[in-house]
Amino acid sequence: MSMPAVIDRMRSTLAARALAGPDMPALLMVSGGSDSTALAYLAAGLREAGELGPLAMLHVNHRLRGDAADADARFVAQLAELLGIPLFSCEIDIAREAGRTGENVEAVARRERYLAANEALESLCRHAAAPLADGRIVTAHTADDRVESFYMRSIVGTGPGGFRAMRYRNGPVVRPLLDASRDDLRAYLVERERAGEPVAVDAEGALWREDATNAHTDRFRAYVRHEIVPRARMRNPQLLDVLCRSMNLIADEDDMLEAQAEALADRHAAWIEQSEALGIDHGAGCVLAPALGIEPRPLQRRAVLRVLGLVLGAEARVEAASVEAVLAAYDGAGAPRGGYVANIQGDLAVSANKRGVRIEPMAAFRARRKRK
Repeated sequence: MSMPAVIDRMRSTLAARALAGPDMPALLMVSGGSDSTALAYLAAGLREAGELGPLAMLHVNHRLRGDAADADARFVAQLAELLGIPLFSCEIDIAREAGRTGENVEAVARRERYLAANEALESLCRHAAAPLADGRIVTAHTADDRVESFYMRSIVGTGPGGFRAMRYRNGPVVRPLLDASRDDLRAYLVERERAGEPVAVDAEGALWREDATNAHTDRFRAYVRHEIVPRARMRNPQLLDVLCRSMNLIADEDDMLEAQAEALADRHAAWIEQSEALGIDHGAGCVLAPALGIEPRPLQRRAVLRVLGLVLGAEARVEAASVEAVLAAYDGAGAPRGGYVANIQGDLAVSANKRGVRIEPMAAFRARRKRK
């Protein structure tokens, strides 16, 4: 794909899916790899054309790769200066944080990266005198990333909507390169240099930074990237285009079901703590009406997934077992099972009686039981 074609692909995705615009501040997540380096050049070009608003870049040094990570940070700083884009840069000792919490290193890195992104976006929006709701966090995920996520979920299983893989937009996070491949972006960087356009280079003269850990097949995504996807592409060289079209069809149907489930949850969930002055405290839990039990099972599942997402918070990943535990509170005829009690993720209690199915913190459940 030529340089103009790559630019047009990103422009088309931004416009068709209303991901960002000239009045919306955009924070670019830039690691220094080929995908995010290309994103920085492309976004800078669209900003100059008046198609994107104020830009800033964020680079997070996870301190996982020693000198190589420091070199990544220097490369990104050079790139930001070349493009005249303000840079937010920070260091986080991810290994130490993962050791402290006992969590997976990659999960901790993702969480900390997005916490930093939200802070940087707030600063960018204040500087641009724009509402935070108009701000966007722009990532460089590609069609390759989306296909890899599809196969990863195929291997370990997934819940409602999982096979759409990555969304073009998820809250403030937008992914305008999901219709471009990693090869497209690398070819764009090489062509940019050949055309005499200004480029950043590292100490070895490379146009982007290569993360050596990407080649380690003991990491799940790297295994899928280097073992599964190449074999599938041998059977169908157009795999990325074909599978992304299929995922977009799945996404269209998922959006329709999601809207129905959202309306269902709004209709059947009574939040325990809410007031006109303070609004809803989702963390206090809710009571699901008995009538939810007679709705179609796929919509029940999605409605419960939405409710649990609100109770547990935006950063939580709702476990399929938690959803099924809530659904098990309804009997085969769709009525709440009197006396049913379960403990699910987040130390939440699920209980049922004829008035409905109650989801609340276990401490609140025990306090109610004691009062009785």
